[in-house]
Amino acid sequence: MKVAVTGSNGLIGSALVERLTARGDEVVRLVRRAPSAPDEIRWDPAGGSVDLEGLAGIDAAVHLAGAGVGDRRWSEAYKREIRDSRALGTRTLVRALTALETPPKVLVSGSAIGYYGERGDQILTEQSGPGDTFLTSVVQAWEGEAGPAAEAGIRVVHPRTGLVMAQQGGAFQPLRLLAKLGLAGPVGSGRQWWSWVTLPDTLAILELMLDSELSGPVNVVGPEPARNIDVMKALASAAHRPALVPAPAFAVRAAVGEFAGEILASQRVDPGKLRAAGFRWEHDTLAKAAAWATNR
Repeated sequence: MKVAVTGSNGLIGSALVERLTARGDEVVRLVRRAPSAPDEIRWDPAGGSVDLEGLAGIDAAVHLAGAGVGDRRWSEAYKREIRDSRALGTRTLVRALTALETPPKVLVSGSAIGYYGERGDQILTEQSGPGDTFLTSVVQAWEGEAGPAAEAGIRVVHPRTGLVMAQQGGAFQPLRLLAKLGLAGPVGSGRQWWSWVTLPDTLAILELMLDSELSGPVNVVGPEPARNIDVMKALASAAHRPALVPAPAFAVRAAVGEFAGEILASQRVDPGKLRAAGFRWEHDTLAKAAAWATNR
C-alpha cells in the first residue's frame, strides 16, 4: 500500500511512518519545507498547494498535521492557529486528493475527543453530540472539511483521539515526569474522567482504519476510562513513587490559562466502534498502560 502522511514529524506521525514502513508499505511524507529526502513532497496547508505529482498512485492518506493545543498559552492569535492549521490543512489535502486522476480509497483524517466538551459522568459514544467549548468548534471544523472527500467516494475515518500515553514526548510527557518525581497528585478535583490510550494501541488502531471498512468518527481511547486521581495514582505506582502533591484547579488555570478547561474537563469516552470491530488492545487496563508508559 502507498500511504501519504501529514504531520510525520509529530509523536504519532513519526511512529506511524516507522510502523507502516516496517510492514512493507510505501510512505510519502508531506512537508512544509523544501523536500530533502526521496519520500518527501512539498505542501503548503495554509496556502492551499500540494505537489499532486508526488501524490499520484497513493492508496490511502493519513492526515495528522496541526498546531499543538498544549504547546502555548491560548492567545486569540494562537487559537486561530490551532483552528486554521487543522481546517485549512484538511481543506488543502482534500482538494488535492479529489483532484487526483485516481483518488485514494481511504482518508484517515485526525480528530479528538475534545469534540465532546465537558460532560461529567455521561458515557460518550460516537453517536453523542458535541459540547460547547473552543475545541468542540475546532473539531467540528476539522471534521467538516473532510466532507468533500466522502462525497467524492473516498472512505473517510475520523480518529477522535484521547490522551495518548507515550514513553517520551507529546502531551503526556509532563505527567510522566511528575510521576517519576513523586509529584503525581490529582489535578483539580481528581474526579474528572480521563480517556487514555497508549501510543502502540493508537498506531494499531490507525492501521486498522487503513485496512478495514471503518468510517466516520471512531473513538480512539482505551477500554477503561478512569478518573484523573486514579490515572495519577497508577502512574505513581508504576514509577514506584508516591502521589502526594495535588494541583488545585486555580493553580492549573494560573499555569496554563484557558487550556486548563480542557485539562479539568470530564470526558468518559467509550470506544464502541473499535469494540464492535473486534479490536484487541495491547494495553487494555490502566495498570498495564501506566507500567508501559513510565518504564522506557
